[in-house]
Amino acid sequence: MPRITNDLNLNVCPDYADPAFNNTRLQLTNENINEAQAILLLKNIWQADNNTAKAQWQIQVEEEAEHRQHLERLNYKEQDRLEQERLDEDETACKEDKKKNKFKYTPIPNIDVPVKPTILPSPYAVRKLDKGDYVELWYFTNAGLDDTKLKSSVDEDAMIMATSAGGNTAWVSAASMRNTSTVLDDQNLSFEDFCQVCPHIISAMEDASWPNDHRKDPYSFIKQSNRNAGTWL
Repeated sequence: MPRITNDLNLNVCPDYADPAFNNTRLQLTNENINEAQAILLLKNIWQADNNTAKAQWQIQVEEEAEHRQHLERLNYKEQDRLEQERLDEDETACKEDKKKNKFKYTPIPNIDVPVKPTILPSPYAVRKLDKGDYVELWYFTNAGLDDTKLKSSVDEDAMIMATSAGGNTAWVSAASMRNTSTVLDDQNLSFEDFCQVCPHIISAMEDASWPNDHRKDPYSFIKQSNRNAGTWL
């Protein structure tokens, strides 16, 4: 069936009383049908034909609407498939990137900004504190902390070539070559040095999980430790 190109619901019945339809009316008139009846008959015939055409038009509209919906569903499915492919590719790329660049995805802890400076004493001093052994107070002065910063880039497990007093050379650990000439004995520290030591060593004691009574009165504990070590306090 040929496709109908216009909406037949918009058709208007011709005026069969118009002179243009004289011949058409004349063919229908006789001794039983007058002109008025011929006009009515023509209108009825047109109406019947138009109703049939409108029914065909409605079927065509419904079929075309169903076809469009079918195409739209296919298009949506294809778009969904392409989008899922894109998501899968992005996920795969992200997983690969996480494998290659682990540090970029390291979680950032939700903690407050520190309200006090970070104290990083010498690893040598920290080990002494962890054991509760005597350690020179100089390591907790500003000069001692600065010295630690300068030496922090040195790997203590690394081996370096050193020359002995007799002129012989040998491989020794970097930790064993710690420059002790810069370390001041406790009796040589100034009052200013002691003022610097107190907050620094208390913070280090906390990190080393020392008892509360030692942290509250660090001077007494340091004094006792120094006595045990045979130093001047």
